[in-house]
Amino acid sequence: MSRRQSILNKAGEREAETVTTNIKLIRARLENEKKQLLGQLAQIEADSKPTEVRREGSPFGKREEEATESFELEKRLALERQIKEQLAAIGHALEKFEKGTYGLCEMCGKPIDPARLEALPQAKLCMSCKAKQAKEAKR
Repeated sequence: MSRRQSILNKAGEREAETVTTNIKLIRARLENEKKQLLGQLAQIEADSKPTEVRREGSPFGKREEEATESFELEKRLALERQIKEQLAAIGHALEKFEKGTYGLCEMCGKPIDPARLEALPQAKLCMSCKAKQAKEAKR
C-alpha cells in the first residue's frame, strides 16, 4: 500500500468515525427531544382540566367566558396536534435507527446530507427529493 493510499484510508476512517459520532449525537438529541415533547404534552393535558372559575362583573357574562374557553381550547388542540406530529416524526426517525435505515432518503434511497440531518434530525428526504416534493405540492 502506498503512502497516499494509507493517508486516504486514515482520512476515510476518521470521516467514518466522525459520521458515526454525529449519528450517535443525533440519536441522543432525538431521544431527548422526544422526552421533552412528552413532558409538554403531559403538562398541556394536565392544564386542560376544566375549572369552575367564573368571571364576575363582565358586561358580556357567559358569552365572553364561552368565547374565551373556545379560543383556549382551539389553541390547546393546535398545540397538541403540533406536538403529536413532532413526536410521530421523531418516532419514525428512531425506528429507522433500529432498522439501520436512518440517514437514507425514503424516496431515492440515497444518503441524506449529514448537515441536513444535523439541522433536521427527523428528515425523511434528501434535499433533491424534498425540492421535488415541494414543487409537486405547488401544483
